[in-house]
Amino acid sequence: MNSQIFRSFTAVVAIAFAVAANSAENVDILHARPWKLTLADYFYGGYSGEDLNLRWRHRDTDLWLGAYHDSVFGSQIRGGVDSAINISRIVQVQPSLQWATRGFVGGSINLLVGDAWFGLIGIGRTNLKPYFNLNFDPNDALTLGAGHRTAAGDIYSVFVVEDDRLHTRQKDWHANVRLYFGEHRATIDVLRKNGTSDVGPIIGWGISATWDFPRWFVRAARDPYQNFSAQNAWRVATGARF
Repeated sequence: MNSQIFRSFTAVVAIAFAVAANSAENVDILHARPWKLTLADYFYGGYSGEDLNLRWRHRDTDLWLGAYHDSVFGSQIRGGVDSAINISRIVQVQPSLQWATRGFVGGSINLLVGDAWFGLIGIGRTNLKPYFNLNFDPNDALTLGAGHRTAAGDIYSVFVVEDDRLHTRQKDWHANVRLYFGEHRATIDVLRKNGTSDVGPIIGWGISATWDFPRWFVRAARDPYQNFSAQNAWRVATGARF
């Protein structure tokens, strides 16, 4: 897939977004608007990448479609579905499935147990086909975490994502805080990673910060040794719900 196809894809999605946004009702986007469009730029050493992602949410299920391009990796169209299924008041199952061009298929399943205080355990698997990983964490991995949800809806959590398939010892630790300020929301994620990379054993620290306005949001992130490569990445993103 060349850059012209990527540009055509992004143009079609952008036009669809503009039409839908103009007809959307003025309601609380953090809870009621089902569509979310994200435009992101990734800055590496000497070159950059672009990603466009459109997500639709119905109740606790998300469907999404995205396109990524840079001059080194090339282009890739991707899509997926993820959901949260309440088994009981304190047990929730969170399955997901992803696909992409170049033959990639992957999935994960998480189990969340608890209420105000909760624990999380999960596993992810792929068919090991080429995939430009934009969430930075290992895909073939185990996840283990815990957290606390306040009466106001704020969430504090700590979790680790660790490769358990490819023997790389790659491990990402996350400390995540999500706070509500009326119709606004702030999310901060601090990352510590270690394991074998393209340049040998590494230890690095990263951070992601997101601010949600009533309709728009902005995000900035720093990821050292992105995807455990030699590249240090910066990411800036903006988008809208409608």
